[in-house]
Amino acid sequence: MYIVICETSIAHNVGRLIRSEIGRELGVSASHVVIVMSHNHSDFALAENGSRPYGMPPIRDPEAVLLPVGKRFPDQLLENARPLLERLEPVDVWWAVGHASRITYNRKGRRADGSTYFMREEDRLQQAADYRGDVDTDAPVVTFRKRSGETVAALEQFTGHPVTSFNPESPVVFGEWPQVAIDYLAAQISPGSRPVPVGFLQGCAGDVNSKEMFRGGVARSAAYGRMLGETYVAAVAQLVRSKRDGLEFAHSIAHLPLAPLPPAEELVEELSEIDAFVARALGGDNSALSCVGLNFPRDLSPRFRAGLVNQIEPWTEWALERRRTGAAATLPTLMPIELWVLRVGDVGIVGMPCEPFQGIGRLIRASSPLPLTIACGYANYSIGYVTDGPNTGDREYMSAFYRSSANSRDQSSPRPAFARPGGDAIAHEAVRLLQAMKN
Repeated sequence: MYIVICETSIAHNVGRLIRSEIGRELGVSASHVVIVMSHNHSDFALAENGSRPYGMPPIRDPEAVLLPVGKRFPDQLLENARPLLERLEPVDVWWAVGHASRITYNRKGRRADGSTYFMREEDRLQQAADYRGDVDTDAPVVTFRKRSGETVAALEQFTGHPVTSFNPESPVVFGEWPQVAIDYLAAQISPGSRPVPVGFLQGCAGDVNSKEMFRGGVARSAAYGRMLGETYVAAVAQLVRSKRDGLEFAHSIAHLPLAPLPPAEELVEELSEIDAFVARALGGDNSALSCVGLNFPRDLSPRFRAGLVNQIEPWTEWALERRRTGAAATLPTLMPIELWVLRVGDVGIVGMPCEPFQGIGRLIRASSPLPLTIACGYANYSIGYVTDGPNTGDREYMSAFYRSSANSRDQSSPRPAFARPGGDAIAHEAVRLLQAMKN
């Protein structure tokens, strides 16, 4: 089993190509190659037709047409992968858990009437001077050491969307704070001038943002990366050696329950609200800030907000057509989703192809039999946001992301909303696999 760690987001058809090429080079099945991404928004495209599988499987995406940088990227990966089999050597697994509480916040807000909203930076600052809410502060670090004590590689993990330097109307290309953090740790643990490879694993960040979204810029993101890097360096001083040895890998399918479509009357009202909002926003109305449960910051122009609302209209039209034709009754009630589980020493790593809410990661960690379990989203591809049980059924952007499933470039079908227990079904299947690895 091989993990490819990327500080960029990789479209599904590009990832499929990379997994196939690496598997062929190393003589393993592509299903045993897992790409784990930081979900960095300040990145670049590798293909001119990159596909995002936000709808129902099966995913019938087109063969990737790589851009020039997209051609160099897999070539360099393969060049680095070729000598791996010859360089294998015994290592001990060491691990520790630091805590970082200064760079993230829970971006799901609740109003007095119980409705939910995406807490943007302007909303966050209205809560408190440095509001963070309920966030996962765990910052685990795993190192691999030769018997001589020399560290040859390391992994670090944290939970939070890296969006401090991101602004969709003024984009930059930057590795964000995950890249800064791994570079900081690598500089501290590398002997002499020879760099030790360090990889970043993204946690269950569906409802967790880095602070200063659309406002922080590169400099602030770099400062957050140094803060996180300092956390990992401090944790390295507390490393403990795994009592178990060996490595195990498992791949499985979880089934997420799906809810019925809304009534036709509700869908007609939503289409009317969408049309009215788009007209206002395209007319330059800066007070156009909310529509069908979505809310937008003043940091984005009215025209850009109109474009975001236009992206969810196809789903509403699709759902209304199925209600009117009676096809709603034939829609699937379960959605299959892959997951991958790796045990290396005392450490379990769970990979999920979605943007899971942090409650899913917490459930996996609390129920795992292993001393340290790291739950990761953004593995191989992403079907979009997956809510844990308590957050399923809400209407803000993350919880109602199913409304984006009719607007993806791929040829997968739109999907209904999740029903409870939502993504907790993934956690239960992951724990079942981890239980089989506890001895």
